[in-house]
Amino acid sequence: MPELSKHNHNSDISPIRLIITIILNFIISITEIIGGILSGSLSLISDALHNFSDGIAVIISYIAIKLNRKPKDYQYTFGYKRAEIIAAIFNASVLIGISLYLFFEAYNRFVNPQEIKGGMMIIVAGIGLVANVIGTLLLKPGSKNNMNIRSAYLHLLSDAISSMAVIIGGVFIFYYNIYWIDPILTVLISLYIIKESWQIVKDALTVLMMAAPANISLKEIEKSITDLEGIINVHHIHFWRINEKDIHFEAHIEVGDVLVSQTEKKIAEIEKLLHDRFEINHVTIQFESDRCAEKSLI
Repeated sequence: MPELSKHNHNSDISPIRLIITIILNFIISITEIIGGILSGSLSLISDALHNFSDGIAVIISYIAIKLNRKPKDYQYTFGYKRAEIIAAIFNASVLIGISLYLFFEAYNRFVNPQEIKGGMMIIVAGIGLVANVIGTLLLKPGSKNNMNIRSAYLHLLSDAISSMAVIIGGVFIFYYNIYWIDPILTVLISLYIIKESWQIVKDALTVLMMAAPANISLKEIEKSITDLEGIINVHHIHFWRINEKDIHFEAHIEVGDVLVSQTEKKIAEIEKLLHDRFEINHVTIQFESDRCAEKSLI
């Protein structure tokens, strides 16, 4: 289908980094599941499940990035930019679901403790820690400005933290036979993951609900525009995000009795103001003369 615009915002991460991360996570998952079964460690199995979800999360992130790079067409006039937002919600929600399931498993293990091989637990978790650290370093460059990559990055970061906790737990089990520390670690790891994942879900939902960016004051934008020469007021304002980078602004602007050529210059002035001061990159303005402008503000 015909492309409507060349304008697009790509994710700041190379596909090869994602592919390497996917491979690492599936290797970790297999290793930790086998190690968890042989050692009897629930926290190690929980870490393996988190790593498996990491691999799936990064696959989804990769697909979302590919969709995001598709050009706009006559059906999807905004392009596929929100594919990454949907991926972020899915990934974070899966993590929350897994963590809630592990609460139940941790309770059963706490009530009915089992003997755990701490030495094997330490070795396997150590392998997982190294691989997760490599994965977080691969995804970190793209996590700052991309919610989709940030959700995948959080998966790996949380697993690196949980692997470290499992190692510490393994040390206590190996030297002191404190088996109850295994389910306790599982609960603590899961609580941390739920907290971080829920924040991603909330942020992503504000984008899907077309909420105004929380870090930009709409009143300040309105004042900045009305301070320009010749602007009487701004109304019928709509201000939203397509994704983390695409911020849209549209409004009706009341001016005096001016020529069309003068309004074109004023549009350019407003666009520059909004871009330079508020990082708004899509602006739609409709001018109204002071004789017929509607006075109601939205």
